[in-house]
Parts: sequence; structure tokens; C-alpha cells
Amino acid sequence: MGPHPPARARCCSFEDYQQTTEWLLSRTSLRPRVAVICGSGLGLLAEPLQNRQSFRYQDIPNFPLSTVQGHEGRLVFGTVKEQPCVFMQGRFHLYEGYSLCKVTFPVRIFKLMGVHTLVVTNASGGICPDFKVGDMMIIKDHVNLPGFAGQHPLSGPNDERFGVRFPCMSDAYSAALRRLALEISGELGCTTFTREGVYCMVSGPNFETVAEARMLQVLGSDSVGMSTVPEVTVAKHCGIRVFGLSLITNKVCMDYSREEKLNHEEVLNISEMRVETVRKLVHELVARCHAPEQGINTH
Repeated sequence: MGPHPPARARCCSFEDYQQTTEWLLSRTSLRPRVAVICGSGLGLLAEPLQNRQSFRYQDIPNFPLSTVQGHEGRLVFGTVKEQPCVFMQGRFHLYEGYSLCKVTFPVRIFKLMGVHTLVVTNASGGICPDFKVGDMMIIKDHVNLPGFAGQHPLSGPNDERFGVRFPCMSDAYSAALRRLALEISGELGCTTFTREGVYCMVSGPNFETVAEARMLQVLGSDSVGMSTVPEVTVAKHCGIRVFGLSLITNKVCMDYSREEKLNHEEVLNISEMRVETVRKLVHELVARCHAPEQGINTH
């Protein structure tokens, strides 16, 4: 064997991405420009779309299946105030046993379809002491803990057809879209529970220990969850600009004397309580986020 280790094979080839894209484009006349990934309990974001057309994940070639309660498992095409878009009702996670190549598979499909903007939503635990359950946190940056440990969606051979080997991530979340979201939040009367902060990804599926939660706070994290960062990384790699929104569904336990124990049902209950507000904000953002060349900078 030579001095270089063999390239680790990727589980998704460019031909897989092309096949899935062609299958979808041949079955819908819509050409989405904005994609939205719905977090836990937030699948209802896709319900009021006009010209709605949906496909079950199990029917789409090469698509993974969502196995988590609160993730429906459908790709929904439609329009929001004439903006053509696609919504993922249900995402994929490392803890389900998927490779990060599979977790991020839909993002590259969106790129090949002509999507220019990705909106990612999630349910997350609040670490920042100022945050309250039910707050909406606009993500300004993230900490990719699995990436630090070698679990990274861009590991392995780089496909130049999507992006460069070493993408810059210092501007992963579009500042222009964050400003627009804050403006919309003001119009909706939501400013009292709209925050900005840093999202930290852990792989899960367990909720954090007290010691882990304290460490994440020291690292500068305002909230923590088990998703989002792989999709954002791949979107940024292939030139899609990103807006991220975390719904704070619980306070992360930072104290050994705290009696109550966190569970997934509680997360879904808070998502249900706030889903209509999140829907209004996301739909208004989708309707108003024109392509970058039409007036909003990519950064």
C-alpha cells in the first residue's frame, strides 16, 4: 500500500443524487427555490401550503426513512405567497444509525433542484440562563461537537461538483436573513420571546448529563440539540444560504438537585404550543427571501 490511506467510500454517489432529483422533478411541476426542514413536532409548518403535493420518504428512490416520533416522513412541495418551496416533514439523525451522508442527502437534492435558501428548524434545550421554555432562538452560529470527534458530513472524498474541499463556516448563517427574521418577529409581536444565540449539536440520543450541560455553557452554547448542523454544513458547502431557528422546548438541567426529568413528550408538547407562531414567522420569511442576486446578500 502507498503512503496515502485509501479514500473512504461515500454511501451516496453523485448518480444517486441525480436519480432522486430526476425522479422528483418528473413528478412535480414545482421548481422550489426555498427548502424548509421541519424539526421535532414542527411538521405542521408544511400544512397550509398552496398547490400542495407530497411524497412519502419510503416512495422516493435512495431516501432514508424518519423513525422518530414527531417526524412524519414526507417531502411536501407547494407555494407560500407564490414562492415555490419544499418542506421536509421529518429529518434524519445520527442516533437513528444513519451515516451523515444519508442524514444530509436531501440537502444536495435541493441544490440540484435549484434551491437557493435553506430554512432549518429544530427543538432544542435552553442552556443560556436568560432563555425561557417557548422562546424562539434565531441561530447566529453553531458548535459542531460530532465534527470535532470526526463525525463530519464532508469526510471522505470531496465532490467538486458540490463545493470546495475546505469550506468557510464563519458565516454559516446569513446575517441578512437573521435581520429579516427579527423584522418579521417585530411585525408579529413576538420580540419578547425571540432571541439570537449559538446552537450546539450533540449526537444523542440521550439528553445531557449535568456535567455535559455545564461544559456546553462554558463553550459558549446557548442551546443544544441533536440535529441541524450536518444539514447546515452541507448547504454551506454547496452554496445554499441558511437561516436557522431553534424552538426552546425545555431548560437543560444544570443542577444536581433538580427533581424533574426531561422527556421527548414534553418537547413535542411545547412544539405544539408554539407551532402556529413559528409557522407564521417561517412562512413570512420564505415569502420574502428573494434569491441573493435580487437584493439580499448571501451573508
